[in-house]
Amino acid sequence: MSNSHIKRRLPPLGALTAFEAAARHQSFSRAAQELHLTHGAISRAVAQVEERIGVDLFVRRNRRVYLTAAGQRLLQTTTESLDALSYTVEEIHRHDGASPFLAVSCEPSLAMRWLMPRLGEFRTLCPELNVDLRMAGGPIDLLSENCDIAIRRMDFGAHEDYQITTLCSELAGPVCTKDYWEKHISQDLNKANWLHSRTRPNAWDDWRNAYGIEKIIPKSEQHFDHFFYTLQAAQNQLGIAIGSIPLVSDDLKAQRLISPLGMQSSGHDYVLLTLEEPNLDPRIAVFTNWLMEQITR
Repeated sequence: MSNSHIKRRLPPLGALTAFEAAARHQSFSRAAQELHLTHGAISRAVAQVEERIGVDLFVRRNRRVYLTAAGQRLLQTTTESLDALSYTVEEIHRHDGASPFLAVSCEPSLAMRWLMPRLGEFRTLCPELNVDLRMAGGPIDLLSENCDIAIRRMDFGAHEDYQITTLCSELAGPVCTKDYWEKHISQDLNKANWLHSRTRPNAWDDWRNAYGIEKIIPKSEQHFDHFFYTLQAAQNQLGIAIGSIPLVSDDLKAQRLISPLGMQSSGHDYVLLTLEEPNLDPRIAVFTNWLMEQITR
């Protein structure tokens, strides 16, 4: 059978899209609402597919439609094909150097406390490039999640095919407000309310080990779901937390928080994960260069 003959037997893509929606909902009306078409347009599209294939795809009964066995087979194949087509088009669009979008996945705490306050400046510098910021942490599949860049704290093993660009080394240490330190602690951490994060449950122990301090028993302790909540609690004078640079860089500079005992290396880096060398994609290159400039400040 020639390719031209195969093409003539295939229903139009628009008709298949209408069929897929009608089959998925088993309702022409709901398909029409989803695709912003009329009920009649869906009905004509389905009829066109049935005419091309030569079999009934729906059983129409009491104003309702039900898939036939052939309809069920076609639904499965159509869904898989449309998903694959959509994924491919999206991937081409996302990873096209001329695309006006850049999908960036970033650690939530870093995004909220460091990256987001700076994105306005990047938009001013590069108004033609729209950053699609997605907050997530830990391992990531850049392809399946349609991301161009992931910014991560490297406390996990990255995919061996990824390009890893180091942004900075993380420094960590106790942080609190100046008033809290002077009123409640005065050099004695035993008098403090220690603030913990469930996403970094060993932060205090890791800091003690790095600093060479023996076991300390705090006056009280409080736990929060996320690291950025813990840092906000410290800023609100609820206690003292283990903060890290760059997450508290702006707070230290503005004196919203102090680091009375200094900062020690946590042994982790913040990095960029990309599929290729950043300079091979002009969108990734300009964003990476801008990030490096921000970090050096």
